[in-house]
Amino acid sequence: MNERELIPHLFRTEYRKITAVLCKLFGIEHIGIAEDIASDTFLLASETWALKGLPENPVAWLYVVSKNKAKDYLKHNSLFIQKIAPALTYSNAGIQEIEIDLSDQNIKDSQLQMMFAVCHPSISSEAQIGLSLKLLCGFGIVEIADAFLTNKETINKRLLRAKEKLRTEKIKIELPNEKDINERLENVLTTLYLLFNEGYYSPSQNTVLRKDLCFEAIRLSLLLVENDSTNTPSANALLSLMCFHASRFEARINPNGEIVLYEEQDETLWEKELIVKGEFYLNESSKGKILSKYHLEAAIAFWHTIKTDSKEKWDNILQLYNKLLQIEYSPIAALNRTFALSKSKGKQVAINEAEKLGLHNNHLYHSLLGNLYTDTDRQKALGHFETALQLVKNEADKKIILSYISHLL
Repeated sequence: MNERELIPHLFRTEYRKITAVLCKLFGIEHIGIAEDIASDTFLLASETWALKGLPENPVAWLYVVSKNKAKDYLKHNSLFIQKIAPALTYSNAGIQEIEIDLSDQNIKDSQLQMMFAVCHPSISSEAQIGLSLKLLCGFGIVEIADAFLTNKETINKRLLRAKEKLRTEKIKIELPNEKDINERLENVLTTLYLLFNEGYYSPSQNTVLRKDLCFEAIRLSLLLVENDSTNTPSANALLSLMCFHASRFEARINPNGEIVLYEEQDETLWEKELIVKGEFYLNESSKGKILSKYHLEAAIAFWHTIKTDSKEKWDNILQLYNKLLQIEYSPIAALNRTFALSKSKGKQVAINEAEKLGLHNNHLYHSLLGNLYTDTDRQKALGHFETALQLVKNEADKKIILSYISHLL
């Protein structure tokens, strides 16, 4: 990998680590300082490596430079010395002896603690995801704007407001105490769940699949299960769900970049190693008395790793959806349950249930009814597909609906 390819790669993997450690050192209220030092480190890398070539160990080079820049900032910034340094703990030898620990363990600890700070309940869910992408995943403002289908000015304002909230609320970069950790962890899990879903399926996004978002959500979820304080059944269940879905990534997109429906996927392209990991984390999630929505969704995803249709498979999926809707109702889960109902009890039973939902402004609702009516009432099927076509916002779903219509004409 040459210098032009390596720097963007290292920015994605190392910027977030440097930022997290420096934020922990300086405090969340000085998050801008940490970001500036990390950015300056990469700017110097770009300039130096272009002239002198790659160092023997590029990552170690970045860490040494970022440490030196942090110490230099502490030494020369009078405002920092007057207002911030007294709150830091370091030896009497002075600022040069401040420990800037970029060991693997401290990086993991800092990122985990940063996750809890970013996912503080005082910040909106959109801002939590945006900050997670920026600070924990190394995404640029333009990338975050693309993920939210908005412009960079909107994202900048959103993140600035969230950072100001972190400052005014004086949020600390630390794990919550034992009493609060479960409540705060729920916020973190929700953010990671939404982050994964944003990559897996966005109803208004033209990109079919954002694997980078999904794998960042998986990486951050791994931090949770690798720490004793956050290794909970729900965290394992969420990670299991992500692994099962990610196992089908290669089969979900055809060579033209178009989405491939589950029934048409090539099972040989499924990543067996991820399925095994999903089963492991699903088993780990059963070590407790809690049954969360993540448990149920992971169990549903597990049954989808068995490609062959069988009554047992769809009966189990149907029962899991019944429990899921009791825990937390959502229109998408209700639609998915109706599809499982058609497989388990027949299409007419599913049509009766689907029409009770009344989701008339949802293109997925009409697309499902179009499919259910296809074998029995061609005109109704066409009517629903045409309504779905008017409502759909992304190109991937539009192509699928058009293919359904063409088969009926």
